[in-house]
Amino acid sequence: MGNNQNNGAADLVRARAQLLEGGHPRNPRLDAESLRSALVDLFELWLTGKGAELGIGPDSGLALVAVGGLGRREMLPYSDLDLVLLHDDVDPARVAEVADQLWYPLWDAHIKLDHSVRTVPQALRVAADDIPAALGMLEARHIVGDADLSNLLIGGVRREWRTGIRTRFDDLIAQTRTRWQRSGEIAHRAEPDLKNGRGGLRDIQLLDALAIAQLTDAMPGLGPDVPGGGLKHAHRRMLDVRTELHRVAGRARDQLRAQDADEIGAALRIGDRFDLARTLSDSARTVSYSVDVGLRTAANALPRRGLARLRRMPVRRPIDEGVVEHAGEVVLARDARPQRDPGLILRVAASSAVTGLPMSATTLNRLSEDAPELREPWPKDALNDLLVLLGAGRNAIGVIEALDRTGLWGRLLPEWGAVRDLPPRDAIHTWTVDRHLMETVAYAGAGSTRVARPDLLALGALLHDIGKGRAGDHSIVGAELATHIGRRLGLWPSDVRTLSAIVRHHLLLPDTATRRDLADPATVEHVVTALDGDVQLLELLHTLAEADSLATGPGVWGDWKASLIGDLVRRCRTVMRGDELPAPEPIAPELLAKAAAGGVHVELQPGDGKHTYTVTVIAPDAPGLLSDAAGVLALHSLRVLSAALGVEGASAVDTFVVTPRFGGPPDAGLLRQELIRAMAGDLDPGAVLAKRERDADGPGPGPYAQAQPRVLWSEASEGGVILELRAEDRLGLLTRLAAVFADAAASVRWAKVVTMGSAVVDTFCLDLGAGDSAERRAALERSVLEVVPQPAPKKPEEAGDSAVG
Repeated sequence: MGNNQNNGAADLVRARAQLLEGGHPRNPRLDAESLRSALVDLFELWLTGKGAELGIGPDSGLALVAVGGLGRREMLPYSDLDLVLLHDDVDPARVAEVADQLWYPLWDAHIKLDHSVRTVPQALRVAADDIPAALGMLEARHIVGDADLSNLLIGGVRREWRTGIRTRFDDLIAQTRTRWQRSGEIAHRAEPDLKNGRGGLRDIQLLDALAIAQLTDAMPGLGPDVPGGGLKHAHRRMLDVRTELHRVAGRARDQLRAQDADEIGAALRIGDRFDLARTLSDSARTVSYSVDVGLRTAANALPRRGLARLRRMPVRRPIDEGVVEHAGEVVLARDARPQRDPGLILRVAASSAVTGLPMSATTLNRLSEDAPELREPWPKDALNDLLVLLGAGRNAIGVIEALDRTGLWGRLLPEWGAVRDLPPRDAIHTWTVDRHLMETVAYAGAGSTRVARPDLLALGALLHDIGKGRAGDHSIVGAELATHIGRRLGLWPSDVRTLSAIVRHHLLLPDTATRRDLADPATVEHVVTALDGDVQLLELLHTLAEADSLATGPGVWGDWKASLIGDLVRRCRTVMRGDELPAPEPIAPELLAKAAAGGVHVELQPGDGKHTYTVTVIAPDAPGLLSDAAGVLALHSLRVLSAALGVEGASAVDTFVVTPRFGGPPDAGLLRQELIRAMAGDLDPGAVLAKRERDADGPGPGPYAQAQPRVLWSEASEGGVILELRAEDRLGLLTRLAAVFADAAASVRWAKVVTMGSAVVDTFCLDLGAGDSAERRAALERSVLEVVPQPAPKKPEEAGDSAVG
């Protein structure tokens, strides 16, 4: 009998394998939804047949119940098989025999099995004591055997869930938030957990559980016409991605790995990994919004007992025209007429942002159905409410997200569709483009008192990347869009031009400050000319640059970047006001004396920031000095945030702004001693750093980058050429680059070294002498790229796929 059992389960495995393989005329490849349905039918057929073989019939006192994926009819290729064998007044020996003959074939066939054998009262007690077990049994479904026994369990679990939800609700929410904290948000994770992450499949099951408790609709707050197709579509998309993840991985897996994303996107006909990321972001944010609404609705709908039943119902407190607070939410007043009040959407949104209270899902749905379009140009009150919303700091983020998920934000700002859920192409960015714009608005609000026109600052923050997701330079495209939007909002023509200029030039200050020599009058003149001498625009761009950097991700903004941009702005403001541009900052007299005296001097002083220091190196100017100096700093774990090079007579005066990777800085005397050793050839900083890197990373080619490094060339206004490197950082990168330049006999006139998180944008003004040529630049570029981290080499099969594509 054992052989028959094993063969039966083996047939099940073979049939599953055939379903997964597909791709042949006689066995076509099933799409994800059809595959799940086929797997449900396959497992049900096997279990039904096996149950009949073992005598699990209508009057047997035995019943087989499915929970988990099979219970939900969402069977994934390698999901666990979750089964409960129920029994009632059956000889224990008989129950044990049936269980063994049911479970062992599945185990022997290596099918993952989560099983239990219980009476109905035992199962009910488990559900009463364990919330995860209760959530699983809420999805129970009869498979074979005594249907009345299964119905006793299913009905009993649901009844006790409804009656006991008041005492279990807080624990349910606590467990949910713990899961979110552990697994993160799917919408903003590079490798999201599709099952447990915030906005994932567990959250949809949570909504179903709240609906069974009769506390909320299973699909709250969203209809089929919202962006992305609503919750039902988001659920199916999430299931489809997880189904293909199983198929690609060849085993059960919940976390979407970056290396599988392109294949999964192609299988689902979504596109590449970026298109897949955008789809997942849309689906996860739709689910997250629905869960937020569902939890609020459920909390307000919890049955009240004891003295709580005697309390008065919540009163309606007026907030604005047609807007009131009720039961902790912003809702419409009873006399509100959305059909005749196009500005009501923005008043509701502004009220929510100012009070910090969420907008009722019912209110948003009513506005979506009844509120007319705003006429163009917008009335002043509507524009004012928009500015109130944008000026509410971080409260604005949740409000805009809710408006967007219900289709109202796209009605107000149709251009938003191109950036909605658009994933960043640069790893330094934390958020999707639309969320980045919201974050920038929030950060800009903190700097609104630093500008004369906080309204234009808020609008500029909202629109500065609106041109992304379209063909062409996003700053140029965005400026054109900003012009159209500004006119629609009813701005004055002069303000429309300023708003367009903000979007057009929002990268001007950070790019110039971190890549050009600020002491060069041509650099300042370039900025002044681009801004047409507009001091107000300069101030707006200065504040926006900080907000944009803070909203990008950790490490993008810091004291070093603030100092560089601040210096540039001060110089530009001086020229704009008609004052004579000051000469470059003179070297301090004591440093001049040391440079004239010769020798090697190293000074270390506290910097402008709490954890930054300025290291000044004075030494005889010679090839390799920059490499030696930067190498000594790296040996002492001093991360170079920026560097400026100068020459006085025969001595080089190099200034580095550094921050220790940990602890405090070393003594300046120690740095001097090791620099002298390096200059004398007794210490090779590059070799020591390379050994440290090998020890840290183990054998192999060294650190890999996520992105392909790039070298950009341009001509310097003062002569020479500018080499700009965009790459990922590594230990001692600056000393390696300086060594490359020394070996190539390329003299470094000045440099701007900037580190942003794990990425660097390093700009060097080089003097290649009379031998400057395209061939020499190409050779130098190859040498530079050899010392920066490169992307991991593709696997042979990946390389083959790329060639075919």
